[in-house]
Amino acid sequence: MDGPAHQVLADGRLHLQHGPIDLVLRAYGADVAVAQAHGAALARFATVLGELVGELPELRRPVSERPRVQGAIARRMVAACRRHPEFITPMAAVAGAVADEILEAMREAAPLDKAFVNDGGDIALHLTEGETLAIGVAGDFSRAPVPALNGRVVLAYGDGVGGIATSGRQGRSFSLGLADSVTVLARDAATADAAATLIANAVDLPGHPGVERVPATDLDPDSDLGPRLVTVAVPPLPADAIGAALAAGLRRAQAMRKAGLIRTAALMLQGRSVVLEDPAILEGPREIRP
Repeated sequence: MDGPAHQVLADGRLHLQHGPIDLVLRAYGADVAVAQAHGAALARFATVLGELVGELPELRRPVSERPRVQGAIARRMVAACRRHPEFITPMAAVAGAVADEILEAMREAAPLDKAFVNDGGDIALHLTEGETLAIGVAGDFSRAPVPALNGRVVLAYGDGVGGIATSGRQGRSFSLGLADSVTVLARDAATADAAATLIANAVDLPGHPGVERVPATDLDPDSDLGPRLVTVAVPPLPADAIGAALAAGLRRAQAMRKAGLIRTAALMLQGRSVVLEDPAILEGPREIRP
């Protein structure tokens, strides 16, 4: 496998890639501080993949079996997942944990006005007083292949949000549920990543005819989900079924917010979207229909 690669994009963002890990990040502030932060991100990124590969057997174990891990990123993954009672493995938080780790390296290297690290849509962010960051929320896949923008998140210093993550069956990983996507805002990206995975799993209609599922290991023999059935196809659903599936996911999101794990969430399925309301943060329709 080739080693880590990087390039500076035209708008000043830094693109880092190594194997399956693909990051886009940016620091804002004084020129010297930005250079130091980007340099720190490069240095830390060089070791990430090796650390994760070395602990994969433990990271693929259910959290209920108490995986024993050593690396900083692996510890972030376990910490984010062990707060949940359902079946989950630390791999559910891998993208968010990588983003958090790289952001921490940047922040430790230099004082920054703001910064973000985007790991395939799972984003760690840092804001100082007076700074904001606007992020589009795309989750309507009814007009594929390009998902529609359902709304936007405008975050400011003091909102208590340091991570945004999206999961669902239209994403990069397998899902046990039906959601096209679930976007979660939380205190860090690893926490948001694990929560988005579980809320997406909860958007479901057990036993509904036409939903196709296969064992995860049929698609990937190394999947951390083992023989659990993952969703591979969902037929067009009637309005009441879509509503019931979204309501199930929303109940799980509400329980997570009550437990202090997340700030808000947006759930999308076949052109409809529901939001765990937080008017101070999430801008856009509460429900979208095609």
